[in-house]
Amino acid sequence: MSAESGGRNGLQGKLTQWLRGRRPKETAAGDEGGREALLLAAASAGLPLAPAAHPAPGYRCSCDRVGCPTPARHPVSFAWQTQSTTDRAQIERWARHQPQANFITATGLVHDVLDVPLEAGREALERLLDAGIDVGPVAESDDGRLLFFTLTRGTPEDEDEWWPCELDCHPETADERPGLRWHCRGSYVLVPPARLPGDQSVHWVRGLEHPLPDPLTLLEVLTDASARHEREEPDHTNAAWPLRR
Repeated sequence: MSAESGGRNGLQGKLTQWLRGRRPKETAAGDEGGREALLLAAASAGLPLAPAAHPAPGYRCSCDRVGCPTPARHPVSFAWQTQSTTDRAQIERWARHQPQANFITATGLVHDVLDVPLEAGREALERLLDAGIDVGPVAESDDGRLLFFTLTRGTPEDEDEWWPCELDCHPETADERPGLRWHCRGSYVLVPPARLPGDQSVHWVRGLEHPLPDPLTLLEVLTDASARHEREEPDHTNAAWPLRR
């Protein structure tokens, strides 16, 4: 049997598992060792991390802010941009002293994140893989988003050289951009594993073993899929879906 044939058979087996709703085994929410290992892996891949809030009973946020607009989705400190680090010892201290905390990763330093509606992201991911395009790490948020991690487009020393983009998304503008969002300098996203209110989570569907790609290699397909799904008013169910790892 050829390597290609064996790969296709393996792929079909994985697709069958997804269609039957049996997702690959993931780190349990209560597995502190697994949580810490995933955080350290993210830091080793160059993603700067900082502690974030976590869910509290009654769909509330651990920050105790009345009517928190982004429960369990924001940093603990207002100084998150300077606090974010890849230092292993610091991340271990945070993870062990704050066992319930989520973590954010600051974008625009090493990596950016292209953040799209879930169904559009699923379609785009299949199209990218079918076209043989290298797709990097991808995370799924159970609240309906797919996050494509890419290289950053850079932070030029000369601000006049900064490339403005209408897709840029900062934390306070996330709700204003229901379609494609581009998290770059000054923004952040939750890094898996993260817990959301209502027993939801943010988890990897393509891990950090995949190198970060140039965002421009993904942008056209992601933009096209997002625009089409906005026009078609897609079904935002969270049914199991096929994925190639």
